[in-house]
Amino acid sequence: MEAIRNRYEFVILFDVENGNPNGDPDAGNMPRVDPETGYGLVTDVCLKRKIRNYVETVKEGEEGYRIYIKDNVPLNRSDLEAYKHLGIDEKNVKEAKKKDENLDIKVRDFMCRNFYDIRTFGAVMTTFVKGALNCGQVRGPVQLGFARSIDPIMSQEVTITRVAITTEADAEKKGTEMGRKYIVPYGLYRAEGYVSANLARKTTGFSEEDLELLWQAILNMFELDHSAARGKMAVRELIIFKHDSELGNAPAYKLFDLVKVSHRESVAVPRAYSDYIVDVDEAHLPSGVSCIRK
Repeated sequence: MEAIRNRYEFVILFDVENGNPNGDPDAGNMPRVDPETGYGLVTDVCLKRKIRNYVETVKEGEEGYRIYIKDNVPLNRSDLEAYKHLGIDEKNVKEAKKKDENLDIKVRDFMCRNFYDIRTFGAVMTTFVKGALNCGQVRGPVQLGFARSIDPIMSQEVTITRVAITTEADAEKKGTEMGRKYIVPYGLYRAEGYVSANLARKTTGFSEEDLELLWQAILNMFELDHSAARGKMAVRELIIFKHDSELGNAPAYKLFDLVKVSHRESVAVPRAYSDYIVDVDEAHLPSGVSCIRK
């Protein structure tokens, strides 16, 4: 498959209702928040996990669409596949590299061809088996920043009870146990991302088919990942800026500034997506850039 030829930037708008979109382990799993401003945060790692999970579910291990970063699969196990494919024993990697100066590139290309998330986000594959195994480091063409809420969030601590007692000794003393969970009553979040056609061509081979799967995964990344802890989460809109060249026709920040999210005049405290107005100033799009709204 041929690598993409156009640069892209994109904006994701997603919301949460009565859930915790991304717990902070350093704060008792409370929703992540910027302590200076009170705006909610969702990490890029969290968003990429949702995308990986969607692709893995939809493709189910289809050739070329496996996932490198996944639960209960050591990275070394996947790294070894590249060397086995090339007929190289893990004990002889150093000697093989001396004989073939292009071995590192062959190993990298194998990983990019077979693992969708490496082809998309890149990966650091410098794990070691007996000091020799190294699949290199790949800088992916798709990069995401942290998502930030449009308004400051007010996280709530909700006390809950359960009738299932943990131990026999506790059961003799009490009939219920107490617990707590954290929720955001409502929050609309904005994340921004980048797609580099230059890196796709030079390094990973990220293709048009891969790009369409990425858009599909972003739009549906919460649909196959619902849980009581996260409440009701949904991607409300994906706004894509497409350049007509590989290196781009305008700075990314100028395109992001064209996307404005504001309250409706009658709304004091937003509690639904309908309380917001999303406007893209397409009249001021730079030459050579088009806007696609999904």
